[in-house]
Amino acid sequence: MKHRLASQHYWQSTQGLRKALLILCFSGAPFFPVVEHINATVYVTTTVDQQKKEVKGTIYDETNAPVAGATIVVKSSTRGCITDIDGKFSISVNVGDELLVSFLGYQTENVKITTNNDYTVHLKPKVDELDEVTVVAFAKQKKESVISSVTTVKPSELKVPSSNLTTALAGRMSGVIAYQTSGEPGKDDASFFIRGVTTFGYAASPLILIDNVELTTADLARLNVDDIASFSIMKDATATALYGARGANGVILVTTKEGKEGKATVNIRIENSVSTPVRTIETADPITYMQLHNEAVKTRNPLGVLPYSQSKIDNTIKNLNPYAFPSVDWYDEMFNKYTMNQRVTANISGGGNVARYYIAASFFNDNGVLNVDKQNNFNSNISLKKYSVRSNININLTKTTEAIIRVNGSFDDYRGPIDGGDALYNKVMKTSPVLFPMTYPNVREYTENTHLMFGNYGEGTYINPYADMVKGYKDYSRTSIVAQGELKQNLDFITKGLNIRGLISTTRYVYSDVSRFYNPYYYALGAYNQQENTYSLTLLNPDGGTEYLNYTEGAKDVTTTNYMEIAANYNRDFDTHGVSGMLVFTRRTQQNSNAGDLQKSLPYKNQGLSGRFTYSYDKRYFAEFNFGYNGSERFADNERYGFFPSFGLGYLMSNEKFWKPLENTVNKLKWKFTYGLVGNDAIGDVNDRFFYLSNVNMNDGGKGQDFGTNWGNHINGISVSRYANEFITWEKAKKMNIGFELGLFNKLEIQADLFYEKRNSILMTREYIPSTMGLSAAVRANVGAASGKGFDLSADYSHSINKDFWVSGRANFTYATSKYEKVEEPDYVGAGTPWRSKVGQNLSQSWGLIAERLFVDEADIANSPTQNFGDRVMAGDIKYKDINGDGKIDSYDEVPICYSNVPRLQYGFGLEFHWKRLTVSALLEGVGQVNFLYGGSGFHPFNGGQTGNVLSIVADASNRWTPASYSGTKDTENPNARFPRLTYGENKNNNQASTFWIADGSYVRLKNVQIMYDITLPCFKKIGLQGCQISLIGDNLHCWDKIKLWDPAQASDNGAVYPLQRVFTIQANLQF
Repeated sequence: MKHRLASQHYWQSTQGLRKALLILCFSGAPFFPVVEHINATVYVTTTVDQQKKEVKGTIYDETNAPVAGATIVVKSSTRGCITDIDGKFSISVNVGDELLVSFLGYQTENVKITTNNDYTVHLKPKVDELDEVTVVAFAKQKKESVISSVTTVKPSELKVPSSNLTTALAGRMSGVIAYQTSGEPGKDDASFFIRGVTTFGYAASPLILIDNVELTTADLARLNVDDIASFSIMKDATATALYGARGANGVILVTTKEGKEGKATVNIRIENSVSTPVRTIETADPITYMQLHNEAVKTRNPLGVLPYSQSKIDNTIKNLNPYAFPSVDWYDEMFNKYTMNQRVTANISGGGNVARYYIAASFFNDNGVLNVDKQNNFNSNISLKKYSVRSNININLTKTTEAIIRVNGSFDDYRGPIDGGDALYNKVMKTSPVLFPMTYPNVREYTENTHLMFGNYGEGTYINPYADMVKGYKDYSRTSIVAQGELKQNLDFITKGLNIRGLISTTRYVYSDVSRFYNPYYYALGAYNQQENTYSLTLLNPDGGTEYLNYTEGAKDVTTTNYMEIAANYNRDFDTHGVSGMLVFTRRTQQNSNAGDLQKSLPYKNQGLSGRFTYSYDKRYFAEFNFGYNGSERFADNERYGFFPSFGLGYLMSNEKFWKPLENTVNKLKWKFTYGLVGNDAIGDVNDRFFYLSNVNMNDGGKGQDFGTNWGNHINGISVSRYANEFITWEKAKKMNIGFELGLFNKLEIQADLFYEKRNSILMTREYIPSTMGLSAAVRANVGAASGKGFDLSADYSHSINKDFWVSGRANFTYATSKYEKVEEPDYVGAGTPWRSKVGQNLSQSWGLIAERLFVDEADIANSPTQNFGDRVMAGDIKYKDINGDGKIDSYDEVPICYSNVPRLQYGFGLEFHWKRLTVSALLEGVGQVNFLYGGSGFHPFNGGQTGNVLSIVADASNRWTPASYSGTKDTENPNARFPRLTYGENKNNNQASTFWIADGSYVRLKNVQIMYDITLPCFKKIGLQGCQISLIGDNLHCWDKIKLWDPAQASDNGAVYPLQRVFTIQANLQF
């Protein structure tokens, strides 16, 4: 159907107006094309050439839908037309003319006029610049010219059903070691390192930059993945050199989305999740617990008094009275099986030639699994609400000048138990299931009590985790606001390829918390009348409990960070030669309120000048030189500035002419080599501000003096916590990287890197300074050295079987290890005990004794080296190996016994299948060469005389050593049992760090499975809905490991922390 503008009536009624417009176009608007055709109707504005002819055509977009309003202009002329509602046009042209077809948000197409009279044109969306380039330090480079070790991750791969972005890092990118140790909302940030840890300093984590502004791990965790345009990991010296000392441990660089030319688009993502613990600790049932407790006393001391009489055990079995004979499953009573969480994100983007915008907002609601008491009029369960807003505005002030304004804020509102979820799980492991109930009922003479009657024992000093959970709550609020302005100026009018830019940013971080609580009233069982099944209670703290809320203010932190960046960049190709250069000046200032002392209250400052220079020849040979010249306030004038250069070479072999016969098989082969020097000023302790200044307390009460009559006068003294040292300087690292990029069959791309790092001048505390020197503070110097090495690899595969079915896969592998090269210690080699030296050992190495087995009997003990750790050693205790052969077991026999608790090896493997509108994907993630040592409170049964719970594996008689005199069978005297003889009280012999308690922390985890269906219904267009995808997502679905007792990622805490969560999510993505 023809549009009404093309009707004859419209043509006649607007004839006068059209004449006036034509006169205006010729006389006063020479810079605009004269529209000679509107909606397929042509009118002539110049003298008709005899060679002209009228052609027609149709314009389509990438979905084969007609494009209304597209502009068609004859190149090098002022003649043009606009397509009608059906995408059609017609125009008078000469054979040989070129038509320029353009539409907002699409690439301009050139159409050469031939003898044909009908043309069909398909417009392509403007290519995302990030598909053609790699984001590097302060700039972007063409992917083919990048020779640094940089891993880029697609933001879509980071979309996981979590409110914490850092939980998505493990197993998704090469070069990154990441692991999560807690599932508690607000405390579930993952720890991550780039290519391992090779420093002794307090800062081993990478530099995190979001839109070039340095932020914290917490800020990265709260970043909405829908706002991310690119996510890059910079790993070697040339990649990080421009960031100077800040990038010594690698860099995570995130850029957020900007608006694109085109109509406004709206994206909404809605999620609802069911979250349940991946694995919970299994403990012995109350009856078994009492029997084990009796065994622990009786088998050590046959004359010892049993803690539980047989009548108590029998009455507990009968469940005679749950308050007189309690049997409490603290896990079931305090924690729910699951919880529900919600997440909503929305963004709108669009714009025109002058201004573009990207505006986003999100809301995350995370809840804990705590089971609170309904008798309280407040809820102490974990509730974390996260809000975020973002606005990125790009404005073309002129054709060569662009201004960018970015403002984003994240806001956390938290309410939860005063001690936090991790602490509550830990307390459960320290609490007896049979000593007292959670609460006593308010009955009989206690009916008038208006408070909860919490159970306890003895003097009321035992832990009642339920009372600690419900006695009050903690509120905290966290606010982070970042505002930045950037100005870019193209200087092509001076010389092509030159541009400058400047950026200023300010960040405000505010945190405050407050706790409101009452003091619990604790009651203990007084007397029990079994005949009447009644009991009396004793109030243990009549003066300690309260029925009103107390109020305690917590931390109040306000941090202000200001950042400035000025950069000049030149990038130009001369035939086969490509050159580029960049200089960047940065300055960062940070000031903390409530800093704690004078020195820390002063502004923190860091500044530097950095540069990059590159050269390429014929897109085959590449060279790059980078440098960083940085200043740090922490060092004296003579050491304040450091110069850290790096260089790299690259060879794109597949661009050689002789490679042509192979290009269909090996479509890409690039070799890379980089080497450089990196400095680090984050050394020593975070509390050290100025190493060249002493830190003196002029009013130290601990160093005071009493004098005068009856010592009635007192004056405080002076203490020194740090001596001035003007020779402390930068920690320096020499980094080398050798790698290649390989493309096969245009389907498989592999990137692999070998890396080595040597760090010198590591700050260490000087050892064995004689006390006769009279020093009151430690003396430190740059005397340490360490090295690190490893290998990382990534592979991406994509194959289209037909138009409806394609498959893609990705894999990554990272191996990173480190060792001490030089450390201040005694001459262990000269002393004949080389195994005690740290040199050559991993920086996170665990040390301990070598356990041979359990002692068989007293004769075995008598004929073995002396093990005197303060306890009497008995049969069934751990027998250790005498390494130095001196006939006794002590610290001189400790050796490196296992891997550290930081994985050396991490890998991931993902697959994605797409069939028509259905997409199915899965990700496996794993770690290797990681160990933990079992032990500590909550693991060793009845350790230190505690009445805490006991692991269920101890209840299995085949797992522990028990004397035959108690068990009635010799089978329980197994010298290779998993647990030694039980002890009530501290057993220093068995609790020594040793190979007996080593646990293999390796695992393979089914990290993520997602099923997505793209729904299309006729009614969608009526409501403006352009797309709708429904997804079912499972996260942390299964784990294959050797620990079994708890999730292996939490093994370092013996599982006694808030468990990691298995999450099932339904997700809806809507596009308008």
